[in-house]
Amino acid sequence: MSNSSSRPRVRTGDRPTGWLSQTRSVVMARNGVVATSQPLAAQAGLRILLQGGNAIDAAVATAAALNVVEPMSTGIGGDMFAIAYLHKSREIVGINGSGRAPSSATVEKLTSLGFTRVPSTGILSVTVPGAVDGWDQLLRRAGTMKLSQVLQPAIEYAEEGFPVSEVIAWQWEESLLKLASDPDSARTWLMDGKAPPAGSVFKNPALASTLRKLAEEGRDAFYLGEVARAIEEKALALGGLLSASDLASHTSTWVEPIHTNYRGYEVYEIPPNGQGIAALEMLNILEGYDLARLGPDSPGFWHLLVEAKKLAYADLSAHLADPSFYQVPAEQMLSKEYAERQRDRIDRGRAATEPLSGIAVIDLAAAAMEEGDTVYLATADQWGNMVSFINSLYNGFGSGITAGNTGVVLQNRGALFSLDPRHPNRIEPGKRPYHTIIPAFVTREGRPWLSFGVMGGDQQSQAHVQVLVNMIDLGMNVQAAGDAARFHHSQAANTLALETSIGGPVRTELERIGHRLVQETGTFGGYQAIMRNSTSDSLLAGSDPRKDGAAAGY
Repeated sequence: MSNSSSRPRVRTGDRPTGWLSQTRSVVMARNGVVATSQPLAAQAGLRILLQGGNAIDAAVATAAALNVVEPMSTGIGGDMFAIAYLHKSREIVGINGSGRAPSSATVEKLTSLGFTRVPSTGILSVTVPGAVDGWDQLLRRAGTMKLSQVLQPAIEYAEEGFPVSEVIAWQWEESLLKLASDPDSARTWLMDGKAPPAGSVFKNPALASTLRKLAEEGRDAFYLGEVARAIEEKALALGGLLSASDLASHTSTWVEPIHTNYRGYEVYEIPPNGQGIAALEMLNILEGYDLARLGPDSPGFWHLLVEAKKLAYADLSAHLADPSFYQVPAEQMLSKEYAERQRDRIDRGRAATEPLSGIAVIDLAAAAMEEGDTVYLATADQWGNMVSFINSLYNGFGSGITAGNTGVVLQNRGALFSLDPRHPNRIEPGKRPYHTIIPAFVTREGRPWLSFGVMGGDQQSQAHVQVLVNMIDLGMNVQAAGDAARFHHSQAANTLALETSIGGPVRTELERIGHRLVQETGTFGGYQAIMRNSTSDSLLAGSDPRKDGAAAGY
């Protein structure tokens, strides 16, 4: 007798390598699809596609909606990055929409105030918000709709209210004390001094008003107009460094994505100041091992992934910085020859303790990356365009500071700068910080194959690799690859967290060879992805069960 409540066991990919239970089925569509961490935001993007917009239009609409429905993770007070495949020109383009340090921000200034590191909250952690300009430039280059059109779903959610979903309600509650410490934040984001519980309807008239200004006046309303003045006034009132001139001078940067070939798949990431280069270095290192033969039931499988991660992140800690200020050794980090030398440093029978960069020039401490609250989204349309898009405030509700009655909570991305005057990532005027948020894209035989990302602070590069290994080496489909158990390794503490479905024998052996296992929750990231089927041209999407999200298509 069958049990109707149990999910079917589904084949994991084109190459049958076994069977795997999934949390949900792959979402399949022909004309367009959106995958992200909140269902209402996915519907906002889908609405734009149904109105005739393309994947670029849908991506910005989804990001704007997420600002309303998942406000602790993202917003116009933060930064964005995107990689897009533009079908008409057959090109892959990247945009760096990250903001810069204030023009008066220096190591000397902060150390004179008694700081040994940039604060993780408050006005001194704030950098210029880059998201709005990034949205605008992306639409101008490749969209078919105006900013006013794609902002409409977000405006409606903010004005009419939306029911707060479960994971997001928990994250909101986690930021209660931070929000309560700033009067503007408390007024904007709390209900009677409390975080809104799951299922409650939350309205945000202040943010709705600001989004309407952007719809009517464009990006200049943020960087030159009333919003800019409100941000400067709040910064001045709190003794901050951000000024109206810092906002007025901001612009995004179009970049050529960096890439490497992994077993016949070309994997693309945004170049530094983002950490995506570490994912590519990890893949180069791991290409020398038969991971499919080992499989996830083998301790050796996990050991190799973690050791490759340690080496790549050691390079990040020593060298990742704004390339306008420091010559990041990207070519060497991405070379296959360097990956061979890195493999020689891996002891297959012992965990490394404190690996240094293989190209270090000075001995520097590991970057203190905390868990980040970020949103990732992917979109694809009927014409062949695909977008990989990420938007973030860094930690939950960023700095905790809201600019007056604008509904704009300011990011705390400046917390990732160093106050070590020797470090390439030291804080300097007009400099972009070490950045954790990274979108990714993959082509196969020259055709777009996968738009994907995994939000979550320093988890992102290591999770990108885990997802790709699941698909390419283990043959999992686009949903199963995100459902599968993941690890999180902390470089600073040299500790390893494994999700609970990774078995006891694996854990015992990893501990025996020197891995320091710890219990962690909430650090394994949130995955979203869209794959284009090469034979049918159908769109296949997956969404992480660790988040509230969903994929929606038509």
